[in-house]
Amino acid sequence: MGKEFFEHYPKAQEIFTRASSALHEDLARLCFSGPPDILKRTENAQPAILTVSVAIYEAIHTELKLGPKALAGHSLGEYTARVVSGALELETAVQLVRLRGKLMETACPAGTGGMGAILGLTRPVVESLCREACAPGEVLVPANFNSPEQTVISGHKTAVSKALKMAGERGAKASLPLEVSGPFHSPLMQSVETGLREALGKITYHDLRLPVVANCTAGFYQDKSAIPELLAKQVCHPVLWEDSILTLKKSGVDQIIEIGPGRVLSGLARRIDRDIQTANVENLESLEKYKNRS
Repeated sequence: MGKEFFEHYPKAQEIFTRASSALHEDLARLCFSGPPDILKRTENAQPAILTVSVAIYEAIHTELKLGPKALAGHSLGEYTARVVSGALELETAVQLVRLRGKLMETACPAGTGGMGAILGLTRPVVESLCREACAPGEVLVPANFNSPEQTVISGHKTAVSKALKMAGERGAKASLPLEVSGPFHSPLMQSVETGLREALGKITYHDLRLPVVANCTAGFYQDKSAIPELLAKQVCHPVLWEDSILTLKKSGVDQIIEIGPGRVLSGLARRIDRDIQTANVENLESLEKYKNRS
């Protein structure tokens, strides 16, 4: 994850060095050699993915003199966006997301929470399913409004399973549990929001060079004073990704580049609005492909 950029771009190496120093851990070794079970732990995966994504952005900027009009990131990706915007120092961001990961791992007793994806049902139907599937004392809410076709739900595992079954009975194209370590973006993450809010309140923020779309509002924010509340609120609030992409479109964005491991978000963007051109850059091959297309 990110190894090719590390080997070919001094700026990417610098990003890894700065992040490693901030965490007192060799992130390059962790990302390139694992072991996978250690890398996949939420407290490790979050700073690793953020570091790789920022390193790739810096490599692309070096190669193409990339000048984005605006930024958006899905959940953890919002932290990456705020680093690129200049609002957050990289060192501060990796420390924050490590804390975020640790808090997430302990927020809900193991095995009691979960998430699931529902394809082919509208928002109101999914919201209704969440209400119907909950037994007294249980929590189940939409967690990610990813596209017109895809909504992710989150909450108590029993309620998730019941809702997924009900979704199939009501004509969903697909409904399946997700392999995650907790019920993210649900009220069951309240302790995470509380812990993060305290940490976010102690940080110095900088003026944004670029506007960032916030997950929890799908609106642009260039006022640095809003950042602590937006990042804290994000933990228990659904990610309004479909609305975020439409916000970018309305602002005049007609091309979206997904940066970091994977190509899920560029695929979602195409499903949200097929007029938006998309690309993903996760390795040198995809960077070369983008260069040839540009």
